[in-house]
Amino acid sequence: MNNDKLYQMKFSKIYPLLVNKVLKKGRTKEEIDEVIRWLTGYEQPELEEMAEGCVSYTDFFQNAPELNENRNLIKGVVCGVRVEEIEEPLMREIRCLDKLVDELAKGRSMEKILRKDAKSNP
Repeated sequence: MNNDKLYQMKFSKIYPLLVNKVLKKGRTKEEIDEVIRWLTGYEQPELEEMAEGCVSYTDFFQNAPELNENRNLIKGVVCGVRVEEIEEPLMREIRCLDKLVDELAKGRSMEKILRKDAKSNP
């Protein structure tokens, strides 16, 4: 599967889709921002700059200040594929974010979404 089209998409085009998905389910922009910051290590001003700029989805993840070490605890199915079985690193990061957004939209608690009571694997 050629993922170049997704990788080249602007984060500024994807971000509103993520926000709208959770807003429709009664969650907030602040919650989705917290999830994205948890996953990527961006600070809120940096995230807002990315959401308004021309950075590609690839660059958004490749330039992330610090991908959360607990992201390996994200498991489940997104787009018919198990997140933990995705071998291509960038696609796995993208699908991890998709899974977190799905969990948020489904009403899961922030504590569980952010894996606060889980320990990272050594």
